[in-house]
Amino acid sequence: MNEVNEALDAAVLRRLLAHLDSRKDVQNIDLMNLAGFCRNCLAKWYVAAAEDAGVSLDYEQAREKVYGMPYSEWKEKYQKEASAEQLQAFNSRDSGH
Repeated sequence: MNEVNEALDAAVLRRLLAHLDSRKDVQNIDLMNLAGFCRNCLAKWYVAAAEDAGVSLDYEQAREKVYGMPYSEWKEKYQKEASAEQLQAFNSRDSGH
C-alpha cells in the first residue's frame, strides 16, 4: 500500500474514532447488534495490527486509544445496563467476530 493510501486510512480511522467519541450515547451492544463490531473490537484490531508491525501495545492501551480515556472511566461515565431487547438481539445474532 502506498503512503497516500496509508495516510487516507489513518485519517478515516481518526474520523471514525472522533465520531464514536461524539456518540457516547451509542452503546457497544448497539454497535454489535447493528454492525457486528464495537469499540472493544477496534481495540483488539489495534493490538493485532501493532503485533503485526512488531510494536508492543496491550489491550488496555489500545482501549484507551479507542475510548479516549481509560476504559474503566468510560464504562463508569457512559456505559448503561443493556436492555432485555438488546441482550436478546445480541444473543440471537450470528457471532462471526
